[in-house]
Amino acid sequence: MRLCSKVCAVTALLTMTLASHAATCTTQAELLAQDRNTLAAVGGRLAEAVLQQDYDTLQSALLPAEARDWDGIRGAVEQATPLMKGGQIQLRNVYLLDASSLTAPADTQFFCSNASGSLTVTITMRALPPGRYAVVLADAAGAPLGGQLGLILGWDKTSSATGWRLAGLSVRQGIFDGHDGVWYWTRARELAQAKQPWSAWYCYEIARTLLVPVDFLSSPNLEKLAAEQALIVGSPQLAFPYSLPDGQRTWKIDAVRLDATLHQADLGVIYESTGVTDPAALRTEAIAVMSALLKAQPELRQNFHGLWTYAVKDGKQTPVMELPMAQIP
Repeated sequence: MRLCSKVCAVTALLTMTLASHAATCTTQAELLAQDRNTLAAVGGRLAEAVLQQDYDTLQSALLPAEARDWDGIRGAVEQATPLMKGGQIQLRNVYLLDASSLTAPADTQFFCSNASGSLTVTITMRALPPGRYAVVLADAAGAPLGGQLGLILGWDKTSSATGWRLAGLSVRQGIFDGHDGVWYWTRARELAQAKQPWSAWYCYEIARTLLVPVDFLSSPNLEKLAAEQALIVGSPQLAFPYSLPDGQRTWKIDAVRLDATLHQADLGVIYESTGVTDPAALRTEAIAVMSALLKAQPELRQNFHGLWTYAVKDGKQTPVMELPMAQIP
């Protein structure tokens, strides 16, 4: 299994149906003091190294099995710089995962419950080798973009430097335009009540992204968010491929997704291109697609910063441009 991840995704740890049950999770509150302090110290040191772009510390802490993925981790840390800038590391939560009873790599689910069993966080990993792991969540408190960090630690028992080592990381933005995930969740509810289903749907998507730095963790709050989102009538969930009449031409939209490339609440529009290759002609085409979408769904103009366009032709996807809503005719 490759635990290394890129910004905004831990590519080898995905939520899916589980085949293995030979795993346990201990939450931060239930950890022995020694384990809690050790994991907090290691997680805090590595999180600080991400904040400071201390590549020597991060590379020296890398789990041997992940050494070949160092370039990916380094790239993730470089891209994380604007998200973490101006913040101070603050640990959010720690989970200790024990999969040492596995006999071979397996899809593995961990149920992390509090002492009373009233709250359970679920962590799901794919093709997890036998061993002990930890998940450390942290925030760059005070950072304008609200950087949030997820670290995967693995227990290394094979080298002379036995201990907790870095197995992967994920960094996400936690704030768009001064607003956090809770704000966008509230805004999504308001838009759903106002019968603006497309805007509500994508505000729920933003809220989910801003609330947690990793994709492999589920909580009662996130499940509640997903349940509310699923109740939206007229959402874009089943709209694609979406046909947009535009004079004598009809554009085909394959998907619309959240796009935080510029650290703004933008939407990315993936459309079927006519095949033009001249840059000016391609831009003209993209603007026509943007305009047609906003005419069909005018609510999007008031609720998001701008649109990105991605032209698809013969299976190849090409980024074209981004425009703020005010500049789209």
